[in-house]
Amino acid sequence: MNSLIKYSGAILVLCGVLCLVIYALSAPYNGLLVTALILEVIGILAYIFINRYVD
Repeated sequence: MNSLIKYSGAILVLCGVLCLVIYALSAPYNGLLVTALILEVIGILAYIFINRYVD
């Protein structure tokens, strides 16, 4: 369970990348870009802070 928490930031970043792929392959919708941006930023910050305190 601890490893899942440790990699939750990376999982959020990958979800953001998935939103960008969906945006590129389907009709352009700005909501996907905003969602991808939010997931990327939160994922990067979570990865940094969680790895600092979990280890």
